[in-house]
Amino acid sequence: MPPEHEVAGSIPAGRIATLDDRLTTTSDSPRGKQLILLTGATGYVGGRLLRALEERGERVRCLTRRPDALATRGEHTGVVQGDVLAIDSLRTALSGVDTAYYLVHSMGSSGSFEEHDRSAASNFATAAREAGVRRIVYLGGLGAGNDLSSHLASRQEVGAILATSGVDTIELRASIIIGSGSLSFDMIRRLVERLPVMVTPRWVRTVAQPIAIEDVIAYLVAARSLEIDRSTVFEIGGADTVSYEGLMREYARQIGVRRVIIPVPFLTARLSSLWLGLVTPVYARVGRKLIDSLPHETVIHDTRALEAFPIRPRGYREAIARALANEDDEIAATRWSDAVSSAGGRPTLAGDVGHAGRLVDTRSVRVDATPAQAFAPIRKIGGDTGWYFADGLWRIRGFLDLLVGGVGLRRGRRDPEELTVGAPLDFWRVEAYEPNRLLRLRAEMKVPGRAWLQFEIEPDGAGSTITQTAIFQPIGLVGRLYWYSLVPLHSVIFGGMLRAIARIAASSPS
Repeated sequence: MPPEHEVAGSIPAGRIATLDDRLTTTSDSPRGKQLILLTGATGYVGGRLLRALEERGERVRCLTRRPDALATRGEHTGVVQGDVLAIDSLRTALSGVDTAYYLVHSMGSSGSFEEHDRSAASNFATAAREAGVRRIVYLGGLGAGNDLSSHLASRQEVGAILATSGVDTIELRASIIIGSGSLSFDMIRRLVERLPVMVTPRWVRTVAQPIAIEDVIAYLVAARSLEIDRSTVFEIGGADTVSYEGLMREYARQIGVRRVIIPVPFLTARLSSLWLGLVTPVYARVGRKLIDSLPHETVIHDTRALEAFPIRPRGYREAIARALANEDDEIAATRWSDAVSSAGGRPTLAGDVGHAGRLVDTRSVRVDATPAQAFAPIRKIGGDTGWYFADGLWRIRGFLDLLVGGVGLRRGRRDPEELTVGAPLDFWRVEAYEPNRLLRLRAEMKVPGRAWLQFEIEPDGAGSTITQTAIFQPIGLVGRLYWYSLVPLHSVIFGGMLRAIARIAASSPS
């Protein structure tokens, strides 16, 4: 599967090339830094690359059709509104640029995506040459042979167009990108979590050489300063080759589930796209175009990248483990109360807010108490103190957990007053702890999925707001049935717990 980028398209006339005011001055950038143009900054890879460049203190100008999507950016980052299909906007955006990252494609556009890709690349190549850009860095897709899918062939044609622009071009060709939030990783996750038995197309046994998103970003950053004699192509991949079936089995192993995978010969590309769109609806938009690429092996044949770059990519097992860990951090760090409409604590699907498919129950209450007073009962929760409401039901839940081989409530907590990250707390474990502001617990009871319970305190005038959020990532139909069957009980227990915490906080001595 090829890498993911921002999808190119058109914007209304009259809105092209409106520069961010900060780019009209020299005060937006550190002295001595060369200007970088980044396309696709609102996409998956581009967004990660932007973060890496900003952490290095680089001067970055982002070209995007949606400037509002980059409202939060670094001190030395500006935004120009434009379109790769409108060459005038490219001339403005590329003015004064040293290195340009080309991370767009048109797979999600209507009409011929090959023609859109061809026109966009030609426009970019022409504008880059006219602007005197020193280097173009492009992320394309691995694949060899003359019978490539239209999608892979188009990705490689784009690289060839950029390379013949007269501007030194480094094309990095990658296979599946594994990382929290990536299209490839999310497809594997959804298939494994939703289907205990998978009757799959033959392409699940196609061999690929997946690469971790961290390693892709490392290559992209390093490509900017790599010394080359002429435009060149580097094939990049992880330390291992593995089939899609192997990736699904490894993901299942790491999340602790068993899956039966049965490849069958009669699922054509068309039927495969319908099957994938049914099981993972987020892919219905790119369906056939994406599926056409999956039967092609995407492995490295040219190992020059290992000689040219000081990067040693990790294997797919470590990449999956890192993606899961990063995903958990990002899920929990998200303020679900801001992202999800959940007035009254109604359980709500997270939708497409970064982590599709997670179920959320969030509720808030304002109290006339300082953040320290509001946090005091939260800090003491569990163990001998209990859960402030329906403790009998909590004990029953712990007993049921013991019956199925879980940890139950017997662990209690190490200290009745203080908490530390990593400490057990009944059948939870402390995942994050910031005194007087945040407590996040990760469930270790036996459930058909993964669960978190989070408390946040925010100052609110003379008082504070307490926000309580339960997050659940279900595995398969059983996981969803588990969550929805408990919705009435959650409403009672979580609501009662929050009211009790608020009452205790409000009555605490100042």
